[in-house]
Amino acid sequence: MGIPAWTRDPLAEFEDLFNRMSRMFESAVGSTPMAEMAAWAPLADMTETDDAYLIEADLPGVARDDIDISMGGRELVITGELKERERTGVLRRGTRRTGRFEYRALLPADVKADDVHAALNDGVLTVTVPKAEKSKPRHIEITSGD
Repeated sequence: MGIPAWTRDPLAEFEDLFNRMSRMFESAVGSTPMAEMAAWAPLADMTETDDAYLIEADLPGVARDDIDISMGGRELVITGELKERERTGVLRRGTRRTGRFEYRALLPADVKADDVHAALNDGVLTVTVPKAEKSKPRHIEITSGD
């Protein structure tokens, strides 16, 4: 089954490739100043139902108060910060992300921006964006031609 055209985003593919290459580089030589300054994108899935779009973003260890969600037109933006935790001892190797993060999604249809809600459970942020009535599918009754 092919990927719908609206989900293909060449820039997102480049960003994903850049993030994966950065992680490989960091694991080989350690953290770089550029990696510390740039916002990283959390892993996320977007699902479409008849009534809404569901975005599930993996944010383990992020406090609810450190997440900001905004809607502008059809664009959903999730930003925040995963704060470095205090450690005892010397960190010999670190591969977990910390710092600023940002996730952006352009939704394909009209949505009810005022009715968006979000929940954070077990490190997964679930954002529900209801569809506008005109974009919901509706059943068409077939009548006889008599």
